[in-house]
Amino acid sequence: MYESTVQHTTSGGGAPAASAGAADTLERARRGGVSAEGLAKRYGDLWALRDLDLDVPPGTILGLLGHNGAGKTTAIRILTTLSAPTEGRAWVAGREVAVDPAAIRRRIGVAAQEATVDGLLSGRANLEMVGRLHHLSKPDARRRADELLERLDLTDAADRLVKTFSGGMRRRIDLAASLVASPEVLFLDEPTTGLDPHSRNDLWDMLRDLVRDGTTIVLTTQYLEEADRLADDVVVLDHGRTVAHGTPDELKARIGNDRVDVTVGRADELTVAAEAVRAFATSKPSYDHDGLVVTVPVREGVRLMEIVRALDDAGIDAVDLNRRQATLDDVFLILTSPNQTAPDPTSADSNAANPQPEVQP
Repeated sequence: MYESTVQHTTSGGGAPAASAGAADTLERARRGGVSAEGLAKRYGDLWALRDLDLDVPPGTILGLLGHNGAGKTTAIRILTTLSAPTEGRAWVAGREVAVDPAAIRRRIGVAAQEATVDGLLSGRANLEMVGRLHHLSKPDARRRADELLERLDLTDAADRLVKTFSGGMRRRIDLAASLVASPEVLFLDEPTTGLDPHSRNDLWDMLRDLVRDGTTIVLTTQYLEEADRLADDVVVLDHGRTVAHGTPDELKARIGNDRVDVTVGRADELTVAAEAVRAFATSKPSYDHDGLVVTVPVREGVRLMEIVRALDDAGIDAVDLNRRQATLDDVFLILTSPNQTAPDPTSADSNAANPQPEVQP
């Protein structure tokens, strides 16, 4: 149920501010897509979301990234009218969330992490039921169900009870249910969880087709490759706040494109290896303690042989060296794990001595 109390961000004063607000609302209604200004949500003394601004044009994909508890689900619940913001305003498919939630629900599709279809109905019956709930005629609901079953490679299982489906099949039938009404805006929460690589690629192709047809997609995912491949724009949340916003390429460029992964044989060699290659680094390294890997952002033009020599001079016999381009995984780890350090349990001053990961603002 939609919550009743909403605090809007407004300008003080009289008619001019009200007139400006009305003009802004009309512009957002005309444009469509998804937008938000200063969106925030508080539970008691805890702010689950603070000052979220979004601008997602129609026919684009927004990737919403963050660790568990970062505020992604809170943002999605507000945008899909399941929760009211404590502060700020949001518009979805040309309607303001706090003003016209019923109209928004008619224009959106939602695929949550957990399947919402009925396990005691067949796949076909589930989709036809959703179609009828959206006021499609019986023939139209049947045609739409058949179309989606074929598109998601579920035709052979269409008349089986959903409770007999595999996890990947249940994910696909749940996604199909969110597409029955051809929504203007589609919210996908971890859409490819449980899918094999072939099914994942097929789903990506289908989402690209939807976007080409004008659908706006807001996507949360733990597969950062998925955001890299699909998203036009990415917002990274951490502890309820936006810590980065931009295209995947912009975010990767922000932390430096070239990286060298140095795998060592022992944990006590991590900081020694980092110190050995510090002269080639553009910023401080990050560490994978379990994998015994130190990742160093390096200047363009640095040769791998120079790094090998520096490690050899420091007495480090590296197990492996790998030069690569930055990924969204690097962006995510650096922005949401700012306190990574190399372990040194014997030294009280290890945090001061060891390099810390950093990102340029």
